[in-house]
Amino acid sequence: MRRAHKALASALGLCVLAATPLAAQQAGKVLLTITPASPARAPTARPAASPTTPAPAASPSVSAALPTIEQVNDYLNGLVQLSGDFVQVGPDGKRNAGRLFVHRPGRLRFEYDPPSPLEIVADGKSVILRDRKLATQDLYALSQTPLKFLVAEHIDLRRDVTVKSAKLEGGLYTVVIEDKVTFGGTSRITLSFDPKTMALRRWVVTDPQGYDTTVTLSNLDTAKRVDDKLFVIDYQRIL
Repeated sequence: MRRAHKALASALGLCVLAATPLAAQQAGKVLLTITPASPARAPTARPAASPTTPAPAASPSVSAALPTIEQVNDYLNGLVQLSGDFVQVGPDGKRNAGRLFVHRPGRLRFEYDPPSPLEIVADGKSVILRDRKLATQDLYALSQTPLKFLVAEHIDLRRDVTVKSAKLEGGLYTVVIEDKVTFGGTSRITLSFDPKTMALRRWVVTDPQGYDTTVTLSNLDTAKRVDDKLFVIDYQRIL
């Protein structure tokens, strides 16, 4: 696997096996291959409650306060623009930080803090991995990456992907989805939201060996206008 492919996989929290050569990309055959996600682990069995101490009944008020998939859909579809900080932790524990910019539909930008020279830019149809130090750009197809939840013009989690679970976990409303449309196999992403505001806080991708890549968001701003110049790709430079 080329270093650029590894870098893109790490940056987006994905496991990339390969991408087509640039010549095939220019011919309209851009393919970003995603490894199938590892199967869900079976939950640990809990001991049965003591006969003399009945298990407490679930509180109706707590259950009623749980968010819904529809609320998640409303939040994601309501996003027009977004900027904030991100911290990415890979399977090896390596930590990278930077700034994230999103302007839906289709546009996003990851700017990594030094010493990382990487930038990732999507303009609505393509994604480039830009290495500022080497002055290189690698081109990929946005449509083949499992980023619908972040940049799609419209998302319906119940229709567009498979919702595997939705529950409160660690103080966050966590939704596990599988996307079978992704080229190369099914990808699994765990999305975590603030249960009060439904703001996206984190996503996690688990690779086939069970290793996680986590991207955590903070200082999100959905009101400040994001400059369209952040999402420009110089295709002449790639050619």
